[in-house]
Amino acid sequence: MPRYLLIGLYLATPLALAAPDNTPASDQDLAYSLGASLGERLRQEVPGLQLDALVEGLRQAYQDKPLKLDPARMQHILQQHEAQADAASQDAQVAKLQAVETRFMANERARAGVHELPEGVLYSELVAGTGAQPKANGKVQVRYVGRLPDGSVFDQNQQAQWFNLDSVIEGWQVALPKMKAGAKWRLVIPSAQAYGAEGAGDLIAPYTPLVFEIELLSVAD
Repeated sequence: MPRYLLIGLYLATPLALAAPDNTPASDQDLAYSLGASLGERLRQEVPGLQLDALVEGLRQAYQDKPLKLDPARMQHILQQHEAQADAASQDAQVAKLQAVETRFMANERARAGVHELPEGVLYSELVAGTGAQPKANGKVQVRYVGRLPDGSVFDQNQQAQWFNLDSVIEGWQVALPKMKAGAKWRLVIPSAQAYGAEGAGDLIAPYTPLVFEIELLSVAD
C-alpha cells in the first residue's frame, strides 16, 4: 500500500502521551487535533511541503469541490513521490549497511597477524602448509567453517570436499591460490568478494562480510 494512503491511519495517533482530558471535544478542537496529527506526520515524511497548496487541496476535496488537478495527474504525482521516497529509504539503508561493514573490516584489519590480499581480502595463517599451491582454474579439497560478522555459523563442512576454484566466491578465488596444501587460514572476505549487494537468500544479508576458517587438504589440476 502506498505511503500516502497510510496517512489517514495515523490521524488518531496522539502527539504526546499525557493525562487524558475527558472534556467533550468541540468541533473546532477535533478539527485542530486532526490537522495537528496530520501535520506532524507530514513534517516527518514530506519536509518542505507547501502548506498553502496542501490546505487548498484538503479544502477542495473535503468540500467536494472541483479539484485543481486532474485525478490521473494527481495519481501519477503521488506514485512518483512514493517511488522517490522508497528509493531514498533504500539508499539510506544501503549506506547504513556499508558503514557497518567498513567498521567491521577496519577492526579486522587492525588485529595482530592479519595480512591483506588484493581486493581487500584479509587472512591470518593458523597453520602453515608445505604442499602444492592450487592453480587459478584447479581443484581444491577443503574443510571449512563460514561465519557471519556476529560469529554465527551460516555454513560448514567438516568432511573433506572438492571444489573447482572457478565455481566458488571471489574471496576464495583470491585467497586459496596463495595457500599451500596443509595450511589452515582464517579469511575475512568483504561483501564485494562474497555475495555483495544481493546477499544470499535468508542466510546472508546484503553487504555482509564473511569470515571463514579454511583448511586446504589437497589440490588437483
